[in-house]
Amino acid sequence: MNSVAYAESADPAPIEEGVLQPGPPPEADETGFVPAPTDEAELPPVSKPKEGTQAEYCQPKNVYKPTANLGKYHQGVGATQANYNATSRTARSWFKAKAGGEVGISVSGEMKASAGVLVAELEAKYGVDLSVKINVEVGNEVQVDTPPRKTTYGKYGVWRLKNTGTSYTIYSNCNTSAKSTVTSFTPWHLGWYLWER
Repeated sequence: MNSVAYAESADPAPIEEGVLQPGPPPEADETGFVPAPTDEAELPPVSKPKEGTQAEYCQPKNVYKPTANLGKYHQGVGATQANYNATSRTARSWFKAKAGGEVGISVSGEMKASAGVLVAELEAKYGVDLSVKINVEVGNEVQVDTPPRKTTYGKYGVWRLKNTGTSYTIYSNCNTSAKSTVTSFTPWHLGWYLWER
């Protein structure tokens, strides 16, 4: 199992998988988010280094550096399923995913590096296995106990890592462009979010 350190923030505490939650998954505010770029932003033309032994030269490149891990968020695909147990005994609820789709990286802020670079940097920093996109297929099933007089809910989808970082360009004279703060949701793995009331 991968261990991940989370930064302190105003966001809710990370969600524990495999545990019934007290309520539905928190809605991630993705206003202003767009799909992550698949290609690098265009680099400025390379200029020759200044003459002399003190001349600096850097290989121009677009950079992304993660700065804060803000936890796991679940993006559901398809409708929420629910079972109410009207009996006085515990009942078994069985949920099956009936909708498919694709979930990719979404970002806010000016992202100069590609989605592949973002994934590689996050994996290196946090020791996790992430994806540029995940295909959600139908048919995945989960069973859970529903206590008497309770409703158990299930939503299938993609667990995503929320992160902030900086994106910028290094020029051939080793100066950098202005740094842009980028917030991202990056697909981690498929799974269920379960809760009861």
